[in-house]
Amino acid sequence: MEVPADTDVLEALASLPTLAHPTVSPDGSEVAFYYDDTGRNELHVLDLETGEREQWSDGEVPRNARWFVEWAADGDAIYFHLDEAGDEQNDIHRITRDGDVEPVVEMDGQVMLQDVGEDGDTLLLGSSRDGQMNVYRHDLASGETTKVTDYDRAVWGSHLSPDGDRIAYSTNETDDFDNKDVYVADVDGSNARNLEIGETGAESLPVDWHPDGDRLLVTDNSEDLSRLGVYDLDADDMTWYGTGEYEEGGQFFTEDGQRIIATRSRDAINVPVVYDVETGDGREFDLPDGSAGIGMGGDASIDATTVAVTHTTPTTRPELLAYDLDADDTETLVEPEYGPFEPEDFADAEYLTVESDGVPDTPAEAVDHDPYETFDIGALLYDSGERPSPLVVNPHGGPRARDTKSFDLYTQVLAAMGFSVLKVNYRGSTGRGREFVEELIDDWGGAEQGDVATAAEHVLADRDWLDDDRVVVFGGSYGGYSAYWQAVQYPELYDASVAWIGLTDLEDMYENTMPHFKTELMEKYLGTPSENPERYRERSPVEYVENVDAPMFLVHGVNDRRVPVSQARIFRDALDDADYAAGDDYEYEELGEEGHASSDQDQKLRMFRLLEDFLDRRVDTTVDAPADD
Repeated sequence: MEVPADTDVLEALASLPTLAHPTVSPDGSEVAFYYDDTGRNELHVLDLETGEREQWSDGEVPRNARWFVEWAADGDAIYFHLDEAGDEQNDIHRITRDGDVEPVVEMDGQVMLQDVGEDGDTLLLGSSRDGQMNVYRHDLASGETTKVTDYDRAVWGSHLSPDGDRIAYSTNETDDFDNKDVYVADVDGSNARNLEIGETGAESLPVDWHPDGDRLLVTDNSEDLSRLGVYDLDADDMTWYGTGEYEEGGQFFTEDGQRIIATRSRDAINVPVVYDVETGDGREFDLPDGSAGIGMGGDASIDATTVAVTHTTPTTRPELLAYDLDADDTETLVEPEYGPFEPEDFADAEYLTVESDGVPDTPAEAVDHDPYETFDIGALLYDSGERPSPLVVNPHGGPRARDTKSFDLYTQVLAAMGFSVLKVNYRGSTGRGREFVEELIDDWGGAEQGDVATAAEHVLADRDWLDDDRVVVFGGSYGGYSAYWQAVQYPELYDASVAWIGLTDLEDMYENTMPHFKTELMEKYLGTPSENPERYRERSPVEYVENVDAPMFLVHGVNDRRVPVSQARIFRDALDDADYAAGDDYEYEELGEEGHASSDQDQKLRMFRLLEDFLDRRVDTTVDAPADD
């Protein structure tokens, strides 16, 4: 990187201001978003006519900008989620233009604001107050919160009709655990009707109500690749959009109801698409290849022909744009800040594919597998420019997610340290259809981990500038599970591992995670521990700690409710029991005032420093496993 010699690069990277969760006001005149140009996450509001930006909050909003914001119906206040030190047990608070802040909904468990009624009287919520995630309605005038649904499986994506009389949501009442259906009910939860949009075993989700209140935008993956359609509630008729060539998801109707905005997944990019509701004609937005975000958790319609969109590439940081649907032209609303850097200072991404049958050449030390079905596995390789270059293999979290050509701060931090970075969209990743996602069902720690190792083997063999004696695996969340699993399954491949907020003991994870993660993550993929005890044990990295033979760094937030800190403690204790020496064979760090990762600048910098310190000291060190007694 070409920066002044006295620059603290990690601090400069951590201090780059980041915009999050832009959402347009009800009248289209303003955009609210989180921004941390003061060093702390705060709520800002941009006046679209004058271009002036005003900071509304002063420390009242969360330090971590994980959760989105929503405007009040009158446009004079904004609702936000507030937890305690990153534990994600959110309550809903409101802040006014004058900076007055008050709690609006306070309940046990996790609360998610899902819709704000146009009448100004109603909030629609998702909450795990009673155990499972269900829908609640909050009356702002009386302050009363009423439970609307009572399903055993989690309820997702509830939306309030424009007249406030009905709700649409998704849940599953079938015996097929992979199923999701779209329901429409009266606002009190009565007269619930399954629209029976997709086939059993597929997933259908409501996305947005048409302004006329008689049609519903939905996404469904019955045809393997996700598609979007409009369901006419009066005629009980469905109209599908797109050619089926790419995976697509609906986002919202435009303000006048004449067009649909969707997002298309194409290799490693996300691009918005606009469809004409009546003709079905569609086209991609005219944007550079990268990753565009639109309507994710907030309103994006500025007016009938203009929408707000964020855009980023591997070397350009997120910017907020106003996109003109008629002219296919953009206006920059919020420019990205680069501090002492320029875009050319950052490592770019090369997209590549690797043929994998899920069984790499590297010997499996934990669980043997026969070859699986062969897929072309997509991956992104970031060249740090170092020669020879050490390599960090960085599997994504989720697992239902994928890496795209977008600006990733952790990747650039590693590149600044001299590490090239490999990101692998293993089987089970999104963007390639339902069947590809379902490859991971009942097979955590199986073929997807083989895909990761195979991709690493491929780039090490194909790029002679990569140093195969300095290979590290690093990941967070399910990527943290992958880091643990790679370290015990393919120890010959790696010279160090960093497991961050990762899973180690699947039964403990099942017992201690949040209710909707228990059913919609653990049971969906693995069943229950009582139904599938052998698989729970076999695919838990903690069962194979004796296979660790390179320095390992375990990092976990103490307030993590998704992947509880007990996961790291269990693995640490198992290492101790196997006579590994803390501080020598492995290192361990618990992060206070933090949950499942954080966007806070100080907390990011703390993690960057920990990574730098460990990698500087450990990448060239190989730790022998303790001898058997």
